[in-house]
Amino acid sequence: MRKGNGILMAKVEPGMEAMVDVYIFETTALLEQLDEILLRTEKANEFTEEDINEIFRIMHTVKGSSAMMGFENLQVLAHKGEDMFFIIRENPEKMTDVGFVYDLVFQMSDLFKAEIDMIQNDDNYEPTDFSDMLAKLEKGAKMLKGELDGIDIEEAAAAPEAEAQAAAPVAAAPDCTTVRVFFEDGCKMENIRAFMLINNVRESVDDVEIVSYVPDDIESNQDSANVIIDNGFLLSFRAPDPKAVFSAIENSLNVESYEVIDANARKEAEEAAAAAAAPAPAASAPAQQETVSAAEPAASTPAPAAPKPAEKPKNTEQKAPAAPSGGGKQSLISVNLQKLDQLHDIVGEIITTESMVISNPELEGLRLESFTKSARELRKLTADLQDTVMSIRMVPLTGPFQKMNRIVRDMKVKLNKDVELVIEGDTTEVDKSIVDNLNDPLMHLVRNCMDHGIEDNVEERIARGKPAKGTIKLSAMSSSGEVIITISDDGAGIDTDKVLAKAERSGLLMKPASEYTEREIQNMILLPGFSTNDVVTEYSGRGVGMDVVKSNLSKMGGSLTVESKKGEGTAFIIKIPLTLAIVDGMEIMVGDAEFTVPISVIKESFIVKREQILNDTKRGEMIMIRGVCYPMLRLNEKFGLYSEVNDIEDGIVLLIESENRGICLFADKLIGEQQVVVKPFPKYLSQYDIKGEGLSGCTIMGDGSISLIIDVNNLIGSH
Repeated sequence: MRKGNGILMAKVEPGMEAMVDVYIFETTALLEQLDEILLRTEKANEFTEEDINEIFRIMHTVKGSSAMMGFENLQVLAHKGEDMFFIIRENPEKMTDVGFVYDLVFQMSDLFKAEIDMIQNDDNYEPTDFSDMLAKLEKGAKMLKGELDGIDIEEAAAAPEAEAQAAAPVAAAPDCTTVRVFFEDGCKMENIRAFMLINNVRESVDDVEIVSYVPDDIESNQDSANVIIDNGFLLSFRAPDPKAVFSAIENSLNVESYEVIDANARKEAEEAAAAAAAPAPAASAPAQQETVSAAEPAASTPAPAAPKPAEKPKNTEQKAPAAPSGGGKQSLISVNLQKLDQLHDIVGEIITTESMVISNPELEGLRLESFTKSARELRKLTADLQDTVMSIRMVPLTGPFQKMNRIVRDMKVKLNKDVELVIEGDTTEVDKSIVDNLNDPLMHLVRNCMDHGIEDNVEERIARGKPAKGTIKLSAMSSSGEVIITISDDGAGIDTDKVLAKAERSGLLMKPASEYTEREIQNMILLPGFSTNDVVTEYSGRGVGMDVVKSNLSKMGGSLTVESKKGEGTAFIIKIPLTLAIVDGMEIMVGDAEFTVPISVIKESFIVKREQILNDTKRGEMIMIRGVCYPMLRLNEKFGLYSEVNDIEDGIVLLIESENRGICLFADKLIGEQQVVVKPFPKYLSQYDIKGEGLSGCTIMGDGSISLIIDVNNLIGSH
C-alpha cells in the first residue's frame, strides 16, 4: 500500500522472519555509530572526508538491509539521507554553515529508532508514513545543491509527485561490458538478490563503474523480481579488469549463471524489461545516485553474441555456479541473548547439582580419597565454566553512556545551556541484562542534572567562580562485586530549605522537620510525587521520574543515593551488582530456616555482649560500634520464626550497609560462604509484597533445601 510520498509495507517478507533480529541488531548499531559521528563532528565543527564517507556507507548499508527485509518505508528514508551525503561527498565545501544537516539527520535517526522499536515490540506492526520527513530531506538536498536558499527546513511541504518519480532507465554506453545474470529457481526476492549483487561488485572490485542496470527500480519495486525471473538481470559496467567483476558475480549468493551479451541483445533485453514493467508504478525513491552517465568514453572489449533475452542460457561460455561470498576467518559472531540466558541457566543448574552431589549426606563419615580428588577437579572445571559464561554476558557500559551525548546535545539546544558531557570508565563491564535496564535511569538522571542542576544564568556561575560552560560527568568503576556509576554536575546544588519546605507542603514528612539530617533531605527528591519545579516543562515538574529511577534500580538489586553541596553541584551515585544471577553469599541459620546474605553488603560479623545493647524508645535495640549507633533487627522476629537462640550472647550479629545506611542482623549461627544461583519466587507468590519485606529470591542448596536471599535495601527500608 502507498500513502503520500512514503512507501508503506505492512508485513515482513515471507521467509525473512528469522532475519529480523539480525536486522534490528545491525541497524541499531549503525544508527548509534551515526549519532556518535554526528555528535563528534558537530562538537569539533568539522567534517573530515573519512567522516563523510563513513556516514554515506552507514546510510547505504541501512538502505540495502531495509530493502532486503522488505521495510520499504525505511529503505526510502535511508535513501533520501544517502542522497544528501552523496551531494556532500561530491562537494565537501557544501558543509560550511549547514547546521540544518545535523538537525535533519538526527530527526531521521530518531524516526528510524522508533520504527525499529515498533517492529521489535508491536505484534500488529504497521509501517509509518514518513512523507513529511522525506519532504524535509528532499528540501535539504536542494539547499545543499544551492537550488533553495534561506528556507526553513521545518516549513517543508511534500515535494511534488512528479519529482518523486524514478528517472527513465539510463541506456548503457556502447563501450561498456554488459552481463545478464540469472538467479537460482525459487530463491525469491530476485530484485533484492540483484541489489546485493551490485553491492558485492562495488565492494569487491576497485575502480569499477556501474553504468546502468535493468530493471533499474530493483530497490523499490517488488514487481521487478518477475522481470528478472523472465529476462534475467542486466548489469552494465566499466572496469580495468572485467574478469574481476565476473569473479565477484560468481561469488555472489544465489547466482545460477551469467553471460556476457552484445549491444543488440542488451537493447532487446532493455525493451523487454521496459514492457514488462510498464504496469508497475514508478519508484518513489530515484536511483539517480546509483547510476552514472554513460557519455564518458572508456576502453572496452568486444562482447560475444548471446541467445535471445527471454531464453535462459544453458551452456554459456562463462557460467558460474552459486558460491558462498567471503572466505576470511570469522572471529566474532552474534548470538541471540535468549540462548545465552538458557546457557546461563544450565550452568546454574550444574553448579547446584554439583553441590548436591558433593554435599550428599550419605557420604558423611566416608573416606573417599579418589572421590574427593575428582570432586575438587569438578569444582574447578565448573568454576571455569561459570566464569566463561559470565564473561560472555559481560558488556561494556559504552553503549548507554554514549547515548547520553545525544540527550545532552538536544537539551543544550532547547534549554539554551552551554554544557559539556564528560565520560569516564565507560569500558567497565556489567551483565547484559543490567545494561539493557540502565538506559532509562541514566536518561532521567542526566536530564535532572541538565534541567535542575546547571544554572540558567551564566552570570550566576561566573560570579561563583565557575566557568561559563557547565559540566556533567558520567563515570563508572568496579568495586568488590558491584559497579558504581556516578552522574554529577557542577551546578547550583540542592537547596535543602526549599526541598524540606516542599516536602512539608506535600505531606511527605514522616517526623518533625527539625529532626531531618541534610543527607535525608537531599534524598527526599527520590520520593514519589516530589518535584521542586513549580512549572511543568518537557523535562520535569510532574513529580515523576526520580522515584521510578530508584524503583527500577531496586529491581536490579541496585541502589541510588544523592550527595549535594549548595552552590557547588550534585552527584547521583548508583550501585548495582555485576550480575543478577549468581552471587557470593553468606549462609546463616535462623531457627530451622536458612538465609543467604550477599557478601558485598556485609561489613563484619561478631558476637556481642549484653552490656553493648542500648534500648531506644522509638527504634528498639541498638548496638554501639566504634562510636556509631546501629539499630538491631532480630530475623526470627522479623519473619515470625521459632528459634531457641534468643540471648544476644548466644547468636551471631552481622553488620550490613547499603545506601549509606547500616543495620545489624541477629541470627542463630553462621554456616559459611557459598556461591549461589538466584532464582525468582514462584509467580503465585506475586500477590504478596515479599520483596518489600526484605526477600529478593531464593536458591537451592547442596542438600536440596531452599535458602531465602535477603534483599538488604528493602530490609533496611522496612525496619
